[in-house]
Amino acid sequence: MLPDIGLMNYVLDRSQGCRHITLIDPGKQSSEVATRRAIAAIEAGSRMIFVGGSTDTPDEVVHETCKTIQEALELQIFAASQDPTSQEEKWRVPVVLFPGGAHALSPAADGITFMMLMNSQIRRFLVGEQLRGAPYLEKFGVEALPTGYLVFSPGGKVGEVGEAELINSNEIELVNSYALTAKMFGFKILYLEAGSGASTQVSAECIGAARKVDELCLIVGGGIRSKEQAALAANSGANWIVTGTLTEDATDMEQLRSRISEVVQGAQSSSS
Repeated sequence: MLPDIGLMNYVLDRSQGCRHITLIDPGKQSSEVATRRAIAAIEAGSRMIFVGGSTDTPDEVVHETCKTIQEALELQIFAASQDPTSQEEKWRVPVVLFPGGAHALSPAADGITFMMLMNSQIRRFLVGEQLRGAPYLEKFGVEALPTGYLVFSPGGKVGEVGEAELINSNEIELVNSYALTAKMFGFKILYLEAGSGASTQVSAECIGAARKVDELCLIVGGGIRSKEQAALAANSGANWIVTGTLTEDATDMEQLRSRISEVVQGAQSSSS
């Protein structure tokens, strides 16, 4: 659901410190389960929903998930409008595509992380999938968020599929060069990714090296499971923190809310 200030302004806004994104993988759950998880995540303080992740999820599954989440958000906004003690703005949380390729698109999304996997060794993820997807996004009217995407060791499935030349935690100058390149390409966002379910998160030093390019909005994901890890990323310069496996592994909605609330507290401990 689009916030009143518009999607790009909302994403780039730093006035609220470091915020949290919940990643929903439509290939791993039904649209109904995905929606319940998205609503619970927002209740716990998540301020954006990413839909995507898997590399082989068809359009119709992605679309059904986006549509169902949007419908649930509309109901929450209506309910809040009828209650003077509730805030409608709490539910104006954007649903943004985080695609594994041009096959995972939906007109029901508010936007898309239109990404270049900058350290991929193959054309497909540098520009190939983008060429396939761009005409559909134009037709759908889905707003593109220009994003540079970097995969760090251990990398996980995304590093393997994307044939990424993984960045190690000590390659500080390389990270800064990538960040400068992203800025000069005109990207507004740089996403630092350790991989889904990674054993380690992107290092503080690497986040700090990217943060030196202050014009970029930094999204950091992969391997973040605790309040302390979220605080480390936030205090190193992250503007947004992404968790996905944390949500999928929760046994019920109460545990999901508790886990996300902890991570949100860690993120908010910084004034990034």
